[in-house]
Amino acid sequence: MRAVIQRVQEAQVTVADETIGAITKGFLIFLGVTHEDTQADADYLIRKISKLRVFEDEEGRMNLDLRAVSGSVLSVSQFTLYADTKKGNRPSFVKAAAPEQATALYDYFNEQLRKTGLTVATGQFGAEMQVQLVNDGPVTILIDTKE
Repeated sequence: MRAVIQRVQEAQVTVADETIGAITKGFLIFLGVTHEDTQADADYLIRKISKLRVFEDEEGRMNLDLRAVSGSVLSVSQFTLYADTKKGNRPSFVKAAAPEQATALYDYFNEQLRKTGLTVATGQFGAEMQVQLVNDGPVTILIDTKE
């Protein structure tokens, strides 16, 4: 699994002109799933993300996690994180998991992240989504469970 985590002041996702998920301070997470991914990959990401200390403390050091700043998560599925651009100019997405597998792991990821006590808003799997955000920092972290 791949997660692109952006520290945001606010973020929202819209489908067909309707806001379906929105947060203030927290993480916007773009989540990609590949064929070999399992619930163990999701569990690893959840442990890392829920404890990721990238918010500044009173001394200006990145030392606080989401809970410490009362932050939330906006989770958005994004199969394009597995784009292969080595050949030609049109990306191949054969490394992305089939929708059935990806949906199940995306849902599992969000459910388990909620069980850590975090507030999690989501996009809509497979939909055309518009994502708006105010990146804070900017801080963007990439976590790949296979690296």
